[in-house]
Amino acid sequence: MDIFKKCFNWNLADKIKKKGLYPYFREIQENEGPVVTIEGKERIMAGSNNYLGLTAHPKVREAAIAAVNKYGTGCSGSRYLTGTLDLHVELEARLAEFLGFESVLLYSTGYQTALGIIPTIAQRGDYIVSDKENHACIMNGAMIAKGALTNFVRYKHNDMEDLERVLAGLPEKAGKFIVSDGVFSVTGEIVNLPELLKIAKKFGVRVMIDDAHSLGVIGEGGRGTASHFGLTEETDMVMGTFSKTLSSLGGYVAGPERVINYLKHHSSALIFSASPTPSSCAATLAALQILKDEPERVGKLLANTKYLRKGLMALGFNIIQNETAIVPVIIGDLEKAFLVWRKLFDYGVFVNAFIPPAVPPNMSMMRVSMMASLTEDHLNKIIDVFGKVGKEVGML
Repeated sequence: MDIFKKCFNWNLADKIKKKGLYPYFREIQENEGPVVTIEGKERIMAGSNNYLGLTAHPKVREAAIAAVNKYGTGCSGSRYLTGTLDLHVELEARLAEFLGFESVLLYSTGYQTALGIIPTIAQRGDYIVSDKENHACIMNGAMIAKGALTNFVRYKHNDMEDLERVLAGLPEKAGKFIVSDGVFSVTGEIVNLPELLKIAKKFGVRVMIDDAHSLGVIGEGGRGTASHFGLTEETDMVMGTFSKTLSSLGGYVAGPERVINYLKHHSSALIFSASPTPSSCAATLAALQILKDEPERVGKLLANTKYLRKGLMALGFNIIQNETAIVPVIIGDLEKAFLVWRKLFDYGVFVNAFIPPAVPPNMSMMRVSMMASLTEDHLNKIIDVFGKVGKEVGML
């Protein structure tokens, strides 16, 4: 059989494109944060993970440009060999201090971070224990480890009773590693970290939390999930990305110095990948400094989210409740979701359409992501447009 056969036969995207409803790979021609230009028209950006609105901040831009002028465009090697700059070391130290962990290690992307950590920490005979709704990078990191005869088990979403049941059924002497999103990327829900850590301690299990959607959103001054619950010292490891709040590209893991040192010398995703670019590191450093200097941005972000959530609920939309910057608006039917997305887009509001398998069947949604830089006028327009579209498609 031709291994390409499935590629030639798959045509779902083509069918949606023919209907004019395809929501993905839209080209952004100009990006100033709250408003972007797509297909020659300005649209309010209500789908970006640029939570604090720092991608267009002058200090972030200037830092990136200065780094290119000083170091060039790339490092041309892995961190292990010729790719370590003083910028990398500085960023690791400043992140460790900010997050409250002994040490930090950078990876080239957030996705790659999970793929680099999980198969390195959990090896032959060990068990990776994962929430069923964890991000794909965690799932794929676990699958890589499974190929090396690591065991992979999952528990029901944010269900601590089920987590305890799963752990109780595992061999007592086997190594175990619980990995969970801090803020779940689809629903915006926060992991029940206090109970998770209590159960982990009972069974002698190590824990890593993915703070991709937590950093800059929850916790003291935006320090993430562990800080949100006052449990930084009790949390073994935290990983995350620079592509959201910190407005750049790259990933990180924070934890005990001895564990980070082990990863530096054993993680294939680190050793065999080119290191983060100078401009990425410099932009991240600048964004981190702004987060430290202006923690009020976190409050503005959550206030914007609360305002939008209240407005959409008042119209009658079905919203998944959470305390973060993600507002999931349930549409249900797949084709209706594409239609709602297109109408929102045409009225000047850009959001993300989430469809199966990213969500369960008949749970297609518009995932709205808030930014601190959105004004009340922007928020009111988003609410008004949702109301108009909801009536047009018979939802309200």
